[in-house]
Amino acid sequence: MDRNRKPYRVIISGGGTGGHVYPAIAIANKMKELLPGTEFLFVGAKGKIEMDKVPEAGYNIEGLWISGLQRKLTFKNLMFPVKLLSSMLKTKKIIKSFKPDVVVGVGGYASGPTLRAAAKKGIPTLLQEQNSFPGLTNKLLAQKASKICVAYEQMDKYFPKEKIVLTGNPVRTDILHVDKKRKQAQDFFKLDPKKKTIFAFGGSLGARTINESILNGLDELLSSEIQLIWQVGSFYREEFKAKLKHFDPKNIRYFEFLKEMDLAYAAADVVISRAGALSISEICLAGKPSILVPSPNVAEDHQTRNAMALVKEKAALIVKDKDARINLVPEAIKLIFNEDHQKTLSTNVKRMGKLHAAENIVREIVKLIH
Repeated sequence: MDRNRKPYRVIISGGGTGGHVYPAIAIANKMKELLPGTEFLFVGAKGKIEMDKVPEAGYNIEGLWISGLQRKLTFKNLMFPVKLLSSMLKTKKIIKSFKPDVVVGVGGYASGPTLRAAAKKGIPTLLQEQNSFPGLTNKLLAQKASKICVAYEQMDKYFPKEKIVLTGNPVRTDILHVDKKRKQAQDFFKLDPKKKTIFAFGGSLGARTINESILNGLDELLSSEIQLIWQVGSFYREEFKAKLKHFDPKNIRYFEFLKEMDLAYAAADVVISRAGALSISEICLAGKPSILVPSPNVAEDHQTRNAMALVKEKAALIVKDKDARINLVPEAIKLIFNEDHQKTLSTNVKRMGKLHAAENIVREIVKLIH
């Protein structure tokens, strides 16, 4: 990479969930590391997670007045054309003012207007698709995109084959070396190193099914002397805080949101998670045995497809959302006391991790500029 040319100017657009936002930040961090002086501007949706998380990571962000279409007729749907027009006008101004060399879309509502405006100006655009089944925004943008970076094989079912590059999903670099942090993690969470530990989470907002399934089986977990690190999510904090008053807190560490995800992975013998693309990428790189509970509330059931990509390789277990309230905790207890099964899952899942995803994507971005 040419470090001597004038600094690159890059717009990164998208968000709505941590699964879109954190890969976007990982791409920017890697590009800043490889090409110091690169200037970034993020474009997100007002009121969404990116408006907080991007500035926390040290980057500027502009917010668009944009949201998705609801599946039924609502006032929000009636407002959609107005929001879209407003966002198109704002993205034109942003692009004219910032003058990017390239625009990167990571999925989510905001990336639609931003990448369309860039493509109309002849600015190269790159899509980063995290899932095994692409979101609607990325499907619509694919024809105009210059390059599409994907994390799964056989994505030419959805995108033009000649534009696809298999890069993997970028994750935070602190996830890469969790095997060396176990003692630090046990100290941080004040855990007993002689006891087994489960780390359960449902994304930044939380997952009701996972939370209720664990609550249903909490007596069984605690009587088995299993320790629990539990990210309940911002939607459920108060509700579960009240419910947990009835349990002995000695082996429970629960949080609304965990910044120290690397330490949670490091402390865990088994991970329980939804099957979002970011979570799966982190589990692969952390090399952790996991039980995946795909969300049924996503487009085309893509989380089940994500999970099955691991299950087929004997790299993870799956519990269906509808079965989780009865089966999740018994399956977790069975796995946590079967070290041979854990080793098999851990070995196989590590093979599926793509260590240099962020760097691979940055190289594709630089190729588009030249």
